[in-house]
Amino acid sequence: MSQNTTTALAFDATDPVALTQALIRCPSVTPAEGGALALLAEVLTIEGFSVERPVFSEPGMPDIENLYARIGTEGPVLAIAGHTDVVPPGDLAAWTHAPFAAEIVDGTLYGRGACDMKGGLASMVAAVIRYRREQPQAPGSIAFLITGDEEGPAVNGTVKLLEWALARGERFDHCLLGEPTNPATMSDMIKIGRRGSLTGKLTVTGIQGHVGYPHLAQNPIRGMVRLLAGLDAAPLDTGTEHFDPSNLEVTTLDVGNPATNVIPAQARAVFNIRFNDLWTPETLAGEIERRLHEAAGNAVRYEIAFDPTNAVAFLTKPGPFVAMVADAVEAETGKRPALSTTGGTSDARFIKNHCPVVEYGVVGQTMHQIDERVAIADLLALERITHRLLTSYFAAAPAT
Repeated sequence: MSQNTTTALAFDATDPVALTQALIRCPSVTPAEGGALALLAEVLTIEGFSVERPVFSEPGMPDIENLYARIGTEGPVLAIAGHTDVVPPGDLAAWTHAPFAAEIVDGTLYGRGACDMKGGLASMVAAVIRYRREQPQAPGSIAFLITGDEEGPAVNGTVKLLEWALARGERFDHCLLGEPTNPATMSDMIKIGRRGSLTGKLTVTGIQGHVGYPHLAQNPIRGMVRLLAGLDAAPLDTGTEHFDPSNLEVTTLDVGNPATNVIPAQARAVFNIRFNDLWTPETLAGEIERRLHEAAGNAVRYEIAFDPTNAVAFLTKPGPFVAMVADAVEAETGKRPALSTTGGTSDARFIKNHCPVVEYGVVGQTMHQIDERVAIADLLALERITHRLLTSYFAAAPAT
């Protein structure tokens, strides 16, 4: 294994800042690979990893490039997961620093993906390389599961990469996912689970008519108000030990009516529920249907449809591996992080079917925003935290 990457690369791969800059300069807006996976493949190949880049397809979806890399042949196997795809930059003129320039100003690195999640991924890659250079005969194996489809449909990404790897006989004992979990400082938060997500589309049908002759019409807005009130009349639950209460939010409400003197024929609403581990998508849909039926009685004509979802609630129960990650954070920051299940969904929802997964990364305050950025100090801290975790993990592999 090479001990010096500078002969092949323009930077040292153990430098998380330089690696983050190089990744940001790859315009990998979903579903474009943008050169980001090619860069990581080059870096990891130089360091002795076996690297493969499977492409997955699905009718009606863009083909997606992914990356799988492994070093070592024995257990335990620690997987490090992440994504190189990013959301679109939006209005380029609104950026203080060009979104793919990776400029550093006053100790802060700017660019799309800086915190979500090229910075986190680069810091972990750099830590792994430093660890393996220092301990080339280290026990166990390290695998990278990297996708280009986390910010998109998430159909041809991690879920298929895992299936592909398992079909080849790969197995994983634990996984660290480098999403930006920290709200404000690097000592804030580890994610040990995620809420599920269910989207419902509700249509209420009335009878269109003249507002001056309401007896000849039926206003669907009244029915919609009645149904939404029924959905919101009582909490879905009160939460669990590790999860906040499930919450339903109406995200659109529309009648498509430009006329002020016409009672519309239909009213439509869309709502999204972020639910905890008391529910599955099926049981939650059943509860929503029950509430709507009760609220409608015989007075409201409606239809409800639920979008397909692969976002289910899950929990990695606190245990040796979770404690090991928390120990590493505390050792490097001086403060023990909280264990959380807040936020949106992530690819951890797929990984949890194969091994315990914990999420930890940089501060995510500016993810998906104009002038997305990450503190240089946070990149360096994450590299140290990951290096410490690797040392502890392979010194005494935790039980699942």
